[in-house]
Amino acid sequence: MMEPAPRIRSLFLDDALTYDGSQLRSHWIYEQCGLEGDVIVAFSGPCDVQLDHMVDVEDRVRESKIAAAAMLHFLVEHFDAGIGAAVLRQHLLVSNMAEILNARLGAPQVRRQGSDLFVGDAKLTVSVATVSPVSALIHAGINVTDEGTPVRTCSLEKLGIEPRAFGVAVLEAYIREIQSTWRARCKARPAWGR
Repeated sequence: MMEPAPRIRSLFLDDALTYDGSQLRSHWIYEQCGLEGDVIVAFSGPCDVQLDHMVDVEDRVRESKIAAAAMLHFLVEHFDAGIGAAVLRQHLLVSNMAEILNARLGAPQVRRQGSDLFVGDAKLTVSVATVSPVSALIHAGINVTDEGTPVRTCSLEKLGIEPRAFGVAVLEAYIREIQSTWRARCKARPAWGR
């Protein structure tokens, strides 16, 4: 008998929250939303990550400013992954975002470079993956406006994309990808001992 597909749940939080990096820790989603286990949530709000909450060592060394007046944030927690799988899932999430945006725009305007999205040379997202002692964690934020950003940016507003509908579409796409990956793993025959 095949094991059941992993359960991953999603939630769009209607209350605005400021993302400051402290949310990127194990069980934050469970404590705030009551959803335990593998989960992805989305919420809108400002972004203001200070050095003491910065996970990206490169950003810490450069003392980069990570800020925006309005972003759509995605937080993911998985309990079955190390840092390598977390980074791959981060890239998958960001790729889903690009696909959905380009489909809605009717043309490939958005390009992915690693874990970031760009329109021309204007940055659209911030993103990071890390691990805690018990889970893998991902944050991806996409600019709703380009106000309050320390670098040249683009935004959902400039692209004419409504944030909530886009956020729900990303949540659904990510869950489909995770479940599809699990099914592909379960149906593969071993290459040896035929």
